[in-house]
Amino acid sequence: MRVAGVDIGSLTAKAVMLEDGEIIGKSLVMTGHNSRLAGRRALDLALKEAGFPEDAIQNIVATGYGRLSIDFPAEQVTEITCHARGAHKIVPDAHTVIDLGGQDSKAIALDDSGRVVDFVMNDKCAAGTGRFLEVMAHALEIGIENLGEASLQSEEPAPISSVCTVFAESEVISRIAEGVSKVDIAAGIHQAIASRIYAMAARIPLKERFVMTGGVAKNIGVVKALESKFKTSFVVPPEPQHVGALGAAIIAAERASVKS
Repeated sequence: MRVAGVDIGSLTAKAVMLEDGEIIGKSLVMTGHNSRLAGRRALDLALKEAGFPEDAIQNIVATGYGRLSIDFPAEQVTEITCHARGAHKIVPDAHTVIDLGGQDSKAIALDDSGRVVDFVMNDKCAAGTGRFLEVMAHALEIGIENLGEASLQSEEPAPISSVCTVFAESEVISRIAEGVSKVDIAAGIHQAIASRIYAMAARIPLKERFVMTGGVAKNIGVVKALESKFKTSFVVPPEPQHVGALGAAIIAAERASVKS
């Protein structure tokens, strides 16, 4: 059985191809201003890696904010469900998923079978998202890929009181003008993110094990700050950005089996 999952997020679009439950192709592209085109490119690249044509796919599930804009036949499933299923596949005993994407953040509670029992989502504010970190990295003149490592060098994190992107950027610039070390500011930014995410996640049942998904999971500074705030360790999949697409592909396979 060959199926595909496509996750079209605000910053990146991902696709995962499964054949009899095994990953045989995947892709990641920037979404840009055209989510429809990004979804198509992600699917085509994953198909190319898998080595078979689109008409060989038995089912496709699309997820993410751009899932309604696709130009290929697919079922639509929410990213909450897809991230839950993907995380459960990678970490079978996962019960809490923290997903930090490009422009939103989510906390998802799972049962023993990986089904969603509760969730909370913040898509009104960029705090804790990839976009927030991009703005902070620019203000600090530190490459976004180096921001997390830089924060781990801090011995005295500088408090950042605001989690609003605009106000936090101004606060960071003020701290720099005061002569505060950039690594201390970076650490303070990550602590502020962790506090905001914890306050959001506390509204659902929190239970071991914890899994972190989304592009922000690649930032070791955020991971460490969250582990300190939640007082537990987080499992970060090798490719955290693909977890939603993996979950979509798993659901595609299940639904295809029912139809056949």
